[in-house]
Amino acid sequence: MQLYVDDIVPKASSPALLQHVNARLQVEFAMTDLSDLHHFLGISVTRSTDDLFLSQRQYSTDLQQESMAECHTRAKLSATDGTHVAGPTAYQSLTGALQYLTLTRPHLAYAVQQVCLFMHDPCEPHLSLVKRILRYVKGTLSIGLHLGAGTAYSDTDWAGCPDSRRSTSSYCVFLGNNMAS
Repeated sequence: MQLYVDDIVPKASSPALLQHVNARLQVEFAMTDLSDLHHFLGISVTRSTDDLFLSQRQYSTDLQQESMAECHTRAKLSATDGTHVAGPTAYQSLTGALQYLTLTRPHLAYAVQQVCLFMHDPCEPHLSLVKRILRYVKGTLSIGLHLGAGTAYSDTDWAGCPDSRRSTSSYCVFLGNNMAS
């Protein structure tokens, strides 16, 4: 089950179990079943018989609206290289947007993590790398995340701590036999 504020996405191993879960939830909560999932938090969901394809194509396209001047960058970044970016807000906004994009593009996680290291005081080479990542995203809009049967696992211990009543949650997403997230 995925839950975000007032949106919930229940999944089950069989249609009968899913109907049972939905019926039990409707007894406890006022809710509307919008049937098949096509879109969730800016993530497009395409279903086939064997898997789900998660894509942020529109989100990626919207990111391209940011200014994309030509830039050249080195492979290694330093906090002291180049001149400081005037007003780091745009840099912080772009890097935050790229972080969200890694939900369906986990192969970008390392590069995005590297630019996030400099969010507090970005320099021109850091901004150049952000633009380089954005150019890559523009050229690979059709890439997304395929989730087949048995490729995701989640576990939640609701209010499991006897002292604080805090919950513990975790999830794993696999690409083939490799854990991606």
